[in-house]
Amino acid sequence: MTTTTFPVSSPRARSRAAYKNIALWTLQGWLAMFFIAAGYAKLTESMTNLATLMGWPAVAPENLVRGLGVVEIVLALGVLTPLISWRAFRPVLLISSVGLVVLEAVMMTIHALSQDIGLAAVNAVLLAITVPVLLGRRKA
Repeated sequence: MTTTTFPVSSPRARSRAAYKNIALWTLQGWLAMFFIAAGYAKLTESMTNLATLMGWPAVAPENLVRGLGVVEIVLALGVLTPLISWRAFRPVLLISSVGLVVLEAVMMTIHALSQDIGLAAVNAVLLAITVPVLLGRRKA
């Protein structure tokens, strides 16, 4: 008869892991809220209102703006899919996080080049939220 022993972690290590998990879920929630709201606005607001609010939709085709809204909502929902099943949807979370990092980096560059410092700063903050989620969730 073989006996399997499992490594026992200290209470401090378990507590640290629990706090990390809570922090990552909090960041994931903020990302989802932001991108669902931003995507919803891009899908429902008139192009005139979007151009007034953000500026760049005035020089972008409407289909691009609306498509970007769909992409933002899909990626935001992807960040939350592990709530259904961690084992099944963790890869979706990782792919969505990579997608958000790419989207944020591209938009930050575009805003910085067009000297829209406010929107570039927003994307920098979003990157600062998304990168820890990606790095923290890549190991199970």
